Amino acid sequence: MTRIAILETGAPPPALAAAHGDYPAMLRELLGHEFGFETSDVQAGEWPDAGAFDAAIITGSAAGVYETDAWIAGLLDWIREAKGRTKLVGVCFGHQAMAQALGGRVEKSDHGWGVGLHRYQVVSPEPWMNPAAAAVALPASHQDQVVEKPADARVLLRSDFTPFAGLAWGDDAISFQAHPEFTPAFATALTAGRHDRIDPALVERAVDSLKAPDDRAMMGRWIRAFIEAQT
Repeated sequence: MTRIAILETGAPPPALAAAHGDYPAMLRELLGHEFGFETSDVQAGEWPDAGAFDAAIITGSAAGVYETDAWIAGLLDWIREAKGRTKLVGVCFGHQAMAQALGGRVEKSDHGWGVGLHRYQVVSPEPWMNPAAAAVALPASHQDQVVEKPADARVLLRSDFTPFAGLAWGDDAISFQAHPEFTPAFATALTAGRHDRIDPALVERAVDSLKAPDDRAMMGRWIRAFIEAQT
């Protein structure tokens, strides 16, 4: 059985977690239960042995990768040590952490909040992107962005709002700014619950956008194919 380590770096608001599950549960649902998953709470200092797993997925978090918490520095060190020992997949904060650890730069974006259903152009078609697509529509929820990509990373996905929306390193590490694991119901509840922090007009547009069809299922197939591909 393919073994996947989930590095849990954050959690949904408690009321939403009770209704929709935590981030590891969302990832398990996205990828399918035929894999063997093991979750490590990295904020509590739990670090999986990268070499013991076929892949590792780094979740989303409310934290910023530029913050000074000890666990964030530990995560960046873990990513650098794990690179080349197992396949790596980063989602939102995980995407930013991989970029920061491997030579890029992350900041709170001048573009402001990215919420709702965002559409990204596929810049670099990959063998595991089957079926192929020219663009994907996925839920987003972030303020921070990768503003400078690592020199050895190639861009997989982009949009005008998020130029470095998907990155890849060789054939064993990928990351995405969007949240393919977020169901429309969860993304809607999360965004609507931030009306005190986000412009209400943007919240309204974002919630409305989440009623449209998305490509979460296809992205799940892509990530499964990436993990299962022989390297």
